[in-house]
Amino acid sequence: MTNHTAALFTIAPGSAEPIYRQLIEQVRRMIAAGVLAPGDGLPSVRETAQALAVNPMTVSKAWNMLETEGVLTRMRGLGMQVAPRRGSASAAAREKLLRPTLERAALEARQLELGDAEVLELFESILKEMP
Repeated sequence: MTNHTAALFTIAPGSAEPIYRQLIEQVRRMIAAGVLAPGDGLPSVRETAQALAVNPMTVSKAWNMLETEGVLTRMRGLGMQVAPRRGSASAAAREKLLRPTLERAALEARQLELGDAEVLELFESILKEMP
């Protein structure tokens, strides 16, 4: 499962965003996108920490925060699972998850002095390349 864990999550160690927040946001996005469904198990803290070469306490903090928010639920003997949905993620909720990423991209585009049309054309091109 360690290889699967490494493919499931990616972290940017040099990012200003703490690793535990990166993990939290990735889990939220995967749930919103339907990659993780209610009842799906998450890799253990140990497996995730080893696969990503991070401190287990970092992973534990992320999983615990998601449990406190009701996103994950702890199943005795099975570990953490995606909690039952209280309704599917709305378009507004999915947009809210995407917004910070687009804001960072927009800021970088401004710093690179790219025009709006160029950036939108590039983004549309990237979207078309996606499966």
